[in-house]
Amino acid sequence: MVNLTGVDRPILAPPHGEATGSPVTEALAPRVLGPLLAALIVLLAALPGLVRMPTLDRDEARFAQSTAQMLESGDVVDPRFQDEARDKKPVGINWLQAGAVRLTSSEEAREIWAYRLPSLLGGMAAAAACAWGARAFFKPWRAASAGVALGCGFLLTSEAFTAKTDAILCAAVALSMAAFARIYMAARRGETADRRTRAVFWLGLGVGLMVKGPVAPLVVILAGLALWVADRGAPWMRRMSWRWGLLFLLALAGPWAAAITVSGDGAFWTRAMGGDVLHKLTGAREGHRGAPGYYLLLAPVLMFPATALIPAALAYGWGRHKAPAARFALAWLVPAWLLFEAAPTKLPHYALPLYGGFALLAAGALGHPMGRLTRWGGAGLSLLASAAIATLTVTATSRFGGAAAAPVAALAVLLTVGAGVSAAIGVIVGGPGSDLGRRLSFLCAATGMGIAAHVTLSAGLLPMLSPLWPSRAAAEMVSRHGVDPRNGVTPGPVAVAGYAEPSLVFALGTDTDLGDGSDAALAVETGRPALVEGRQLQPFLDRLRRDRIVADRLGQVGGFDYSNGKAVSLSLWLKRR
Repeated sequence: MVNLTGVDRPILAPPHGEATGSPVTEALAPRVLGPLLAALIVLLAALPGLVRMPTLDRDEARFAQSTAQMLESGDVVDPRFQDEARDKKPVGINWLQAGAVRLTSSEEAREIWAYRLPSLLGGMAAAAACAWGARAFFKPWRAASAGVALGCGFLLTSEAFTAKTDAILCAAVALSMAAFARIYMAARRGETADRRTRAVFWLGLGVGLMVKGPVAPLVVILAGLALWVADRGAPWMRRMSWRWGLLFLLALAGPWAAAITVSGDGAFWTRAMGGDVLHKLTGAREGHRGAPGYYLLLAPVLMFPATALIPAALAYGWGRHKAPAARFALAWLVPAWLLFEAAPTKLPHYALPLYGGFALLAAGALGHPMGRLTRWGGAGLSLLASAAIATLTVTATSRFGGAAAAPVAALAVLLTVGAGVSAAIGVIVGGPGSDLGRRLSFLCAATGMGIAAHVTLSAGLLPMLSPLWPSRAAAEMVSRHGVDPRNGVTPGPVAVAGYAEPSLVFALGTDTDLGDGSDAALAVETGRPALVEGRQLQPFLDRLRRDRIVADRLGQVGGFDYSNGKAVSLSLWLKRR
């Protein structure tokens, strides 16, 4: 029988007969402590990488550079990357990044950590919202576990230190769906959710709309349709404040939509909808092709260390699909997941806004018996995911790291394997009742080691793999030789031949001149510095000889461009005085 109280039976007491606590604790726990814990986990896991990780190619550098140009030009309507319009997404992420840079840094400083702050806050908000929404179905500790399951995942904590749209989009969807959960349960009781909850629902949709267009509304609409069909009705539809909610969306997005339409004669909509959204639905965009099942195969690694709960979460959803919690979580997860799997263009982070549905299922599974198959299947997945991450760590270190990186890699592997083993033990042993505390102890240990592993990888190991960061090395070489045009002495801008990664443009400035070897030779003739990639070196030298220009090679750096899988060699040239 469906339970209309909003709590999925059986209700379990806190582990080990935990006392209920003081009145203050009782009041704070449902509203504050669970979401706060989930947000804190994201902060701990993502903040070190936010500070330490070099600028990533290509999307992060493009977003950061377009925001820097917005700050330089004062044009808050039409973000651009150099002379190219950035018209694939709405402007919301640029506004958020610009505000963060204005508050904490400056566009001249080119400090990537400042551009990443909105993503960090987005990741924290996503995990907190998941815990808050789960409270519509579960007691406080299980609701908190939903936020923790989402917040500790490697994908969310990685996106939370990357200056892109994905952590913000995840937060927007999580906020809307969490509020939707509360509206849904209130409607099942014949009540109307409070105005703040309804405001959160529309706020999430608005943020999602301004950051990544139709994705957030699409996820919410698909979930709503699924619930409508499953419940054979949608009483919640009448309790969502459509009038002022739609007016809010219009007030939020309308002025910018009108301004970008006028400034570009409507070209934004043609390129964004026809050239980006439709192309992703009908063909592999920019070579990012994946077969159906792509996201399912990647999920054990991207959800790590919560991987061990995947089989139990799916079993809980299947076995209790008539219960409100499972039904809502499946409506969040399944329809949009199937759509993403069907679309030919795929990237690992596209499915991130759906992980909140999995987190709800995982929280539900923690309060119910786990069958032998789900327990051992979860243990196997956890060990497999930890082995995959450890193997990638060893492979990257052996190829790109020196002797100094080996101890850090060893620590990362130890923590990753420890998290995988601890989570595997956690799902194998214990169960509802007196042993639940034992299970939670192992899972908490896995969460802690997973966070430590992520920090070791993102803030320790990866920045040490110098060949992966040729843009950083090239910018440092330009500065070290005193030929950065921003010093006010050397003519500029720097010319770059044969290497066009946006991270170098972000490092050297908006006016960086991208071209070929002949263009670089002409720049050197006028006294400007030039960075020449090895494949353009011969045309560069040929043009120098033809024009009888004498230039000195001041230095050279090498590396690996992971965006295209090719080795890179950049030499710095300046006209002999």
